[in-house]
Amino acid sequence: MKKPFLVKNINFYPPLLGAGIKVTRMSDDYTEIDVAMKLTWWNRNIVGTQFGGSLYAMTDPFFMLMLMMQLGKDYIVWDKAASIRFVRPGRGRVRALFRLSQDEAMQIRDMADLNGKTEPVLKVDIIDDDGQIIAEVDKTLYVRKKAEKTKPKT
Repeated sequence: MKKPFLVKNINFYPPLLGAGIKVTRMSDDYTEIDVAMKLTWWNRNIVGTQFGGSLYAMTDPFFMLMLMMQLGKDYIVWDKAASIRFVRPGRGRVRALFRLSQDEAMQIRDMADLNGKTEPVLKVDIIDDDGQIIAEVDKTLYVRKKAEKTKPKT
């Protein structure tokens, strides 16, 4: 599967680059993406820990991207909602390890096909280098098959 330009160059995508967010690993089949963010003056809040908006930003596009790439161009995939629960302050580098197996993606596809659409909730934790949970994130996606284009009658 050929990676689109934005996917190949995702670390240069301005919202990620500006926050210091870096994709450290992406599997060829889009079932795994690892993201990291160091604590810098760009993403430090007033009390010297990771800024909450930057923590959320490091989780924003990845489940949508993974599902779009796994399902292909016949499906519409959008982020619909998200929630983040801050557990403890991020005092250094933090990571988010996104996992979406092909079986999970096919279950989501099947639900969309069966019901016309589906809104799966996918979860990821943001962790520090000691494995401590910094924040818990729930992402709700919207998925449906694209309408088939009909050719006009001549």
